[in-house]
Amino acid sequence: MTALLTVADLRLRYPGRGFKSTAPEVLRGVSLEIAEGETLGLVGESGSGKSTLGRAVLGLAAPTAGKITFDGADITHLTGQKRRSFAKQIQVIFQDPYSSLNPAMQIADILTEPVLAQGTSRADARRSVKTLLDQVGLPADSAERYPREFSGGQRQRVAIARALALKPRLIVCDEPVSALDLTTQARVLDLLIEIQRSTGVAYLFITHDLHVVRHISHRVAVMYRGELVETGTAADVTSKPQHEYTQSLLLAAPTSDPDRQRERRELRREMRRAAAASA
Repeated sequence: MTALLTVADLRLRYPGRGFKSTAPEVLRGVSLEIAEGETLGLVGESGSGKSTLGRAVLGLAAPTAGKITFDGADITHLTGQKRRSFAKQIQVIFQDPYSSLNPAMQIADILTEPVLAQGTSRADARRSVKTLLDQVGLPADSAERYPREFSGGQRQRVAIARALALKPRLIVCDEPVSALDLTTQARVLDLLIEIQRSTGVAYLFITHDLHVVRHISHRVAVMYRGELVETGTAADVTSKPQHEYTQSLLLAAPTSDPDRQRERRELRREMRRAAAASA
């Protein structure tokens, strides 16, 4: 498959108090590809660099080296009007549905804001609201309500609708279900899968949960300390992990069996002791 997004040897440092060249690298030579209509699950613990990679793709963090290409065009350092014009190609769904929506705005205004920013008339933007709400399974009368009137799962559906408003080709999903309960998580994941089938949009799906990416992803990339340590199909990575860190992530997943949970916890401790001894 032809790559829609290509990240090549990407490096990024956040400037600290000293010189930028001496600040620790958050991304250390990351390379990956996402094809049209594909979901790549990017997995790692907090601090692994996965959200920073998503921010770099969105133009919210500036790489210090490497290249990001979208449909053959170099977008690594797009800024200003060029970045704003390009925004309709790549959109984002943030983690927290409670803070990502403006509480003072009605849902219709939230959904039309990105379209109006691209120069669409207010009348045309308003006509798109019902279609967007239908796409995410919300009733038409949601348009005149405020975010506080919705549950967490419903708010995330609004956030998904907002991301779809510009008909993007790629959506960066940054932990989009981690703030939701398990039942609501499953419904939102099923919705994202159905949207992908109907629109052909690609996803960079960022999460710390390997079991979530197994449900939604075609391929999985595992990040550890700013590097990709394992990539493969979702089935292979989640059932036959090769890297110790991936194995540890699987063991960290909760289970309803308390004996099995204790066994997993002890296995993780042993793996960490072994890693520390070999370091």
